[in-house]
Amino acid sequence: MSRRRRIYEGSGKVLFEGPEPGTLVQYFKDETTDGSQTGAKAGIITGKGVLNNRISEHLMSRLAEIGVPTHFMRRLNMREQLVRELEIIPIQVVVRNLAAGSLAERFDLTEGSPLPRSIVEYYYKSPNGTRPLVSEEHITAFGWASPQDMDETVPMALRVNDFLSGLFLGIGLRLVDVRLEFGRLWDNEHMRIVVADEISPDNCRLWDLKTNEKMDKDRFRQDLGKVEEAYQEVARRLGILPESGPADMAGPEVMQ
Repeated sequence: MSRRRRIYEGSGKVLFEGPEPGTLVQYFKDETTDGSQTGAKAGIITGKGVLNNRISEHLMSRLAEIGVPTHFMRRLNMREQLVRELEIIPIQVVVRNLAAGSLAERFDLTEGSPLPRSIVEYYYKSPNGTRPLVSEEHITAFGWASPQDMDETVPMALRVNDFLSGLFLGIGLRLVDVRLEFGRLWDNEHMRIVVADEISPDNCRLWDLKTNEKMDKDRFRQDLGKVEEAYQEVARRLGILPESGPADMAGPEVMQ
């Protein structure tokens, strides 16, 4: 593997300097955490990086087909894809279609109960690793994003949610909620907001339409077992399970 400069590493991915200006290489890991702010639970989901790379490639490409701009450029290999370098907005936008996770806990709702309409929530990606729930007033007051940024981001998040809901419905899955990230893509003086990060079972809650079986990272969080099989099933239904299966692949040698 070639030596490349590491730009950023999170719980599920590593970003490396890209082969040309304005690009990054996004490497998908098998390592995972439960997503809690303490990061207390960590583990390995064998083959997750390979599957998430393929799933995110497929979903980002489908979004581009309907005119939703993303940072995705192309897949490079089993675990890596080339993406555009962005100025990341430090806000996670969560669109919720059913009560689940922290929303159900906060309001004592029955998991899976329908919501009056899709609800949009914002979580600040603070430098210390916490993800507090914030309002749009916090976001604009503290300068994490401008009102103009939010005017683009929120409708785009709802459009992505609507499109993915229909896509997953077509393969027998219910999109319970989705966590999205966005960034500013600069072209000289022109700026536009684009979808960043990934879209996969790591940041979508996906339930089987008939049985309500969970097909996402909640299987890891809640010790439900068969985590790898759930990710594989999502890829299989999308028609993109790698021909050789989710074989492992070593990461590139890192140059600090």
